[in-house]
Amino acid sequence: MFRLAGFHITLFDHDIFLSAILIFLFGGLFIGLMIYYSLKKKKLQSVSIRYSDLKIIKRSAKTGRQRFRFLLTVFRVLAVALLLVAFARPQAGTDNREVTSEGIDIMLALDVSGSMRAEDFKPENRLYVAKEEIKKFVSKRTSDRIGLVVFSQSSFTQCPLTLDYGVLLNFLEQVHFGMIKDGTAIGMALANCINRLRESPSKTKVVILLTDGVNNVGEIDPLTAAGIAKTMEVKIYTIGVGRPGNAMYPVDDPIFGKRYVYLPNEIDEEVLKEIAAKTGGRYFRARSEQELEQIYDEIDRLEKTKIKVSQYTQYKELFPSFVYFGLAFLILEILMGQSIFRKIP
Repeated sequence: MFRLAGFHITLFDHDIFLSAILIFLFGGLFIGLMIYYSLKKKKLQSVSIRYSDLKIIKRSAKTGRQRFRFLLTVFRVLAVALLLVAFARPQAGTDNREVTSEGIDIMLALDVSGSMRAEDFKPENRLYVAKEEIKKFVSKRTSDRIGLVVFSQSSFTQCPLTLDYGVLLNFLEQVHFGMIKDGTAIGMALANCINRLRESPSKTKVVILLTDGVNNVGEIDPLTAAGIAKTMEVKIYTIGVGRPGNAMYPVDDPIFGKRYVYLPNEIDEEVLKEIAAKTGGRYFRARSEQELEQIYDEIDRLEKTKIKVSQYTQYKELFPSFVYFGLAFLILEILMGQSIFRKIP
């Protein structure tokens, strides 16, 4: 940031723009008058003595001093221009910012049960698409701690709350089918997430649960877990994935190889809606990859980090340099005008 004559110079500062225009307008006018006066004086001097034949003057060779005498005018113009800039008192400033952010703690609960193999999100299965959308969601966050819990018949923490998103995405890449026995323990997954958020100092704590099934195993009921979340002021967003009706599931047949079977989608939407409503969150249904992307975008907009920025500027005076150079050119013009380029009438 720069400042002239007490004004801050920024990209869209109209006051400084007008100030600069006025400075250069009057400066340019003054310099132009100087040049005009110098040329007019030279012309008058050239016709003060008349010759009967000017060809003699034209044929006479100019000395080195005569050829370079224009430097006096150059020095004077530079001196005036630099002094005009110095009178505007230019300053250079360094911006310093103090950023205070109120981060959000987010736990992602991802279903890795066998039903997530369904390929109704062509050309990939539900788990692959869910992982890709989680990557996009994480890339949009800046100062929030994010963790990952995976669940099927049971649940465990794949990645604890962290600000190192590179580590989080690396753990996400390692999520695959078969890492837990098949089943859908939604209540246990929520309890695991809540436990991770239990000692969080953050004012805002969020769980994003993604599943395509019905809770059928686990010691903790989903609604019981939702009640605990409400007590601990944890907000839960629930996402049910899958198209309505039947979906194609790949089956590895030892004789015929890979083949597909149609199985009905079983999402307990009522329970997912109740979980979200009880904790102040929302329920979403993702019937396609595009809808799932929009859901994560909406959650991203709903849960924004509060950032407070304090800014101050330190200025350094620049006008002394312009004064020194301006005076140097002025003194140089006077000394050379009275010595090397001196004219005797």
